[in-house]
Amino acid sequence: MKKSLIWYVTIIGLFAGLSWFVIDKGAVLSPKNKTSFNTVTPDAKTLEKTKPVIISEKTSVLTQFINNIKSPLSLLLLQIIVVLIASRVFGMLAVKIGQPSVVGEIFAGIFLGPSIIGMYFPDFSTFLFPKDSLKALQFLSQIGLAFFMFIIGMELDISKLKNKTHDAVVVSHASIIFPYFLGVLISYFIYESFAPAGVSFLSFSLFMGIAMSITAFPVLARIIQERGLTKTPLGVMAITCAAADDVTAWCILAAVIAVVKAGSMVSSVFTIILALLFVIGMLYAIKPAIRKFSLNFISKEKLDKTLVAVSFFIMLLSAYFAEIIGIHALFGAFLAGVIMPQNVKFKEQLTEKIEDISVMLLLPIFFAFTGLRTQIGLLNESHLWLTCVLIIAVAVMGKFLGSALSAKMVGQTWKNSLSIGALMNTRGLMELIVLNIGYDLGILSPEIFAILVLMALSTTFMTGPALNLINKIFKDKEPLPA
Repeated sequence: MKKSLIWYVTIIGLFAGLSWFVIDKGAVLSPKNKTSFNTVTPDAKTLEKTKPVIISEKTSVLTQFINNIKSPLSLLLLQIIVVLIASRVFGMLAVKIGQPSVVGEIFAGIFLGPSIIGMYFPDFSTFLFPKDSLKALQFLSQIGLAFFMFIIGMELDISKLKNKTHDAVVVSHASIIFPYFLGVLISYFIYESFAPAGVSFLSFSLFMGIAMSITAFPVLARIIQERGLTKTPLGVMAITCAAADDVTAWCILAAVIAVVKAGSMVSSVFTIILALLFVIGMLYAIKPAIRKFSLNFISKEKLDKTLVAVSFFIMLLSAYFAEIIGIHALFGAFLAGVIMPQNVKFKEQLTEKIEDISVMLLLPIFFAFTGLRTQIGLLNESHLWLTCVLIIAVAVMGKFLGSALSAKMVGQTWKNSLSIGALMNTRGLMELIVLNIGYDLGILSPEIFAILVLMALSTTFMTGPALNLINKIFKDKEPLPA
């Protein structure tokens, strides 16, 4: 032991001393090559901004520490830490009052944004979320959303859609077309006041329609699971309707995005044709290929890394093609999930690999980024709040009534019909995704964006209480679903 210690100290000391000797001798050397690799000579101001921070006699330890805190990587890591803490706290509070944790996470994003922290602690908000740092958060959130939409696509049970095609299509399409019409109608009255400059009424009205008709499939599924309704007729019907709603709504959204980016119906035809070819290729070429390829790996106890890598590659490639076609990367990620093999074991294992990072880490970043965009303080006049209340009322009426009445028409009981209406009125995360797309495309102004975020929160928040009220009203009149 003693010999080993002596040998260790001798070796370390010897080579450390030799290294220092070489460094000391090399300090007097200078490079012979005088040519600068920087072909553009920056001005003094640029040099001042970009020159590295070097510890010297003039630079105090405190100054260096502050500079390290403000570095892009340190700031991003601090933002993620704060976002995760706020999301966990608000998520737990939401669960305690009978709401899904996702509701609390959405509130956490708004809390961190200009509506609360930015209003009461502006200096802290400016330090933690400076404008030039938001791009990094946006890109992280988009990657998280792509993986999340991939999971949503995999969770769709196509066999249920086939078995319940008639009823599900009637209810889901009625729950889309009625609120979509109301969204287009209300846009006629608010377009001049709320549309950004240069945005056509076509783009604004089409997007308001889709914003009114979205249902949050993952939040709805979580509520059904928490209430033990998964295997009941009501739960199966609601999940099937939401799945059909999701597929239809995202196809409509892809078409709307194509129209908006192209500028008119005529010029968007080419984009829509490309989108149709893309969807057909994914369903009838890539889907059989990935199914055949997966047969060699699914039978194993654990998923093979090759199959996981190929699945991720298909997801990223699908998102890339959807983005360059002009129908948004998230639609491509969603479609990639839909075409994954229907093997339950495969889906569960692949979802487990993605879900922890996507749902627990990257989605809260998306909520925070949405909250940083939501400026509730802009609604500082009574007519703005009246517009907000009107939009919420129209959204609830369109989705709730459209779903409930159509469910009753296909033979559901009043209790089940109203419950389906309450569940389909849940907008949550999917609505926020759509709103952020509209904001990025420049279709939504900050004011209407804030109003629609409040609408998404309100309709999601009221789902649980609405179901409780319906159960209470019909407790003695109709038996609970078996």
